[in-house]
Amino acid sequence: MQSLVYIGALLTLAGIALLLWCIAGVMKARKAQLSDEELRARIQKVLPLNLAALGLSALGLGCVIAGVLLG
Repeated sequence: MQSLVYIGALLTLAGIALLLWCIAGVMKARKAQLSDEELRARIQKVLPLNLAALGLSALGLGCVIAGVLLG
C-alpha cells in the first residue's frame, strides 16, 4: 500500500502544479488589460483545466488516505 501513497502524492502534486498554472494564466490575462469579453473568454478557457486540476488533487489525496488506512 505504500505505492498507493506515493502515487497519490504524485497525483496531488500534479494537480497543484496545474492549479498554479491556471492561476498564473488568469493573472497574466488580468494584467494584459483586456476588455471584459476577452478576459471572460480567456477565463472560460482556463476553467475546465482548473476543475480538472481540482479533481486530480482530490483523487490524489483520496489515494493517499486509502493507502494510509490500508497500510
